[in-house]
Amino acid sequence: MKIWLDGNLVDESEAKISVFDHGLLYGDGIFEGIRFYNGRIFRLEQHIRRLFDSARAIIIDMPWTQEEVCRYTCETCAANGLTDGYIRLVVTRGPGELGLNPYLCPKPSMFIIASTIKLYPDEHYEKGLSIITCATRRPTPGALMPQVKSLNYLNNIMAKVEAIQANALEAVMLNEQGYVAECTGDNLFLVKDGKLLTPLIKDGALDGITRHAIMDLAQDLGVPVHECSLTRYDIFTADECFLTGTAAEVIPVVSLDRRVIGTGKPGPLTKKFLESFHQLVMSTGTPIASNV
Repeated sequence: MKIWLDGNLVDESEAKISVFDHGLLYGDGIFEGIRFYNGRIFRLEQHIRRLFDSARAIIIDMPWTQEEVCRYTCETCAANGLTDGYIRLVVTRGPGELGLNPYLCPKPSMFIIASTIKLYPDEHYEKGLSIITCATRRPTPGALMPQVKSLNYLNNIMAKVEAIQANALEAVMLNEQGYVAECTGDNLFLVKDGKLLTPLIKDGALDGITRHAIMDLAQDLGVPVHECSLTRYDIFTADECFLTGTAAEVIPVVSLDRRVIGTGKPGPLTKKFLESFHQLVMSTGTPIASNV
């Protein structure tokens, strides 16, 4: 496997960062997860724009342009001979001295991985997930901005541990006010009376690229979308529920905390969104070959 690392495509065994890198020492960095299908990278420009917005928010001065990072991403996919897969693009503060001072890190570091990923078994896309509510809460936006895809993922990992220990593949995370934020790695949508509902960004949800794709598709399908504060009660009483994410794509949820949602099977609108999303990703995106 070839990894893009600070300007060079190197073998996986040679892709190394310093033990003094602030991304490793303090989780001081940002990332993007991006999917590519049929030789096209889905919404590449949006992902890279969000990466740069995250960098600006935490004061990382990017030495590359957005156009260059798009090109490097395509080059990494091409170097690995992949037409379908998953990209993990990581920017760290770079190596510096021990201690928190980020201004002692003279230059950020970036690496790009193009590989494959499978988040959930295929059967759950057909039958749906049974999920739980975890006790681990989302940090408040004043502590850690949910719009920033930072390397500080311990909060999500501890929530994932709770899900695994409860024999579930995913868990709903609430904020300190008890409103639904998101799941450990996915955004959440509900269908109620023909309307599509999703948590507010200010309640702790990531402003997901796939989330926006679903909202765009909802407009095309004539389904009203409402961003609003949601509670567990809203999930319990929803007609349908599904999760979205770059790795997860669109996956139905059929129960929360052993309460059946809707009929207990993936609903008709969920199936329609899943089908429409697959059509979208297979027919749109940035061609890898033409950007190498």
